[in-house]
Amino acid sequence: MHAIAGVGASGVVLHARAAGQIEEHLSQSVRTALSAAVAAAAPPEPVLSNDEQRQRYAQWLSFSSEKLKRWLQQPLERQEFLQTLWYEARRAGLSLSLVLGLIQTESAFRKYAISSAGARGYMQVMPFWARLIGDGDDSRLFHMQTNLRFGCVILRHYLDREQGDIFMGLGRYNGSRGQLAYPQTVIAAQRGWLNSAD
Repeated sequence: MHAIAGVGASGVVLHARAAGQIEEHLSQSVRTALSAAVAAAAPPEPVLSNDEQRQRYAQWLSFSSEKLKRWLQQPLERQEFLQTLWYEARRAGLSLSLVLGLIQTESAFRKYAISSAGARGYMQVMPFWARLIGDGDDSRLFHMQTNLRFGCVILRHYLDREQGDIFMGLGRYNGSRGQLAYPQTVIAAQRGWLNSAD
């Protein structure tokens, strides 16, 4: 695994650690389900139905925001990112720490990261996904909520295909299925994000 340089919108060289996901044939029912999952518009507002949930969310937000300062210095940017990540990870039924560990590994939280394979954004989503299950506009993969939504839906899809096997699901996400280096790196990064809200 090696870092790949790309150029962000600001002209700054960015590094991404993504291999190329493999474009696989999707049955029409899977394509329809994934399309619906990425298309359903909803504001990224956490759904917190009681005081305990609100308290856990606030504690997670504080913990995660402090850790994220290393990559995202602006408080408002961190708040928006974490709120959106919470919403999209919960919506896809994913562990918050797993998604954060994946993003740390894939893009080091760089919104405009591009890998040599063409994967884009925080979650290093391959452009073919915009054609397969989106509206075809791959430039939208640099939009924060779009990227997090696609990435979470795709990761959930791969985990389901691998019957919940995190190592194989992560390998499939990265295009390195069956090799341990990438899943081990994500799991190691995930440990730093573990929190009771997970």
